[in-house]
Amino acid sequence: MTEPRDHPFVAAVKPLVDAMGGELMDPSLAQPDDVVLAWEGRDLLAVRLPQLSDSLDHILAALERRHGVPLSQLDRKSKQDVVRILEARGAFSVRHGVETVAGALGVSRFTVYNYLNRDSSTPKGAVEPPEGSAGTNQE
Repeated sequence: MTEPRDHPFVAAVKPLVDAMGGELMDPSLAQPDDVVLAWEGRDLLAVRLPQLSDSLDHILAALERRHGVPLSQLDRKSKQDVVRILEARGAFSVRHGVETVAGALGVSRFTVYNYLNRDSSTPKGAVEPPEGSAGTNQE
């Protein structure tokens, strides 16, 4: 980038871009899907957003950092909380999201579906396992 990395605008947006798993770059390198940000009427930087599939891995890594241990080492209640956070962030709309989350938590897909369906007071959040996914709860 032509502007110093310590520009106030760059400093202001960097934590958000990092949290999303995005990449800051010079606006001259921006591609059509990148977001160009302006400061005082001049293009200052561009943000390359992560691919949706990479976002889930980024979110899982951030949750692992927050907990300070691999997600598979969390207790059951904490794993359920992680699943609720991931559901709120749209993790299960990503192809193979349930499988990815199950692997990170060290549980079966069936267990993830159980966690998703645990809150019966919110039927809208209920997710049914795909047909033929019968299995045992491995937790």
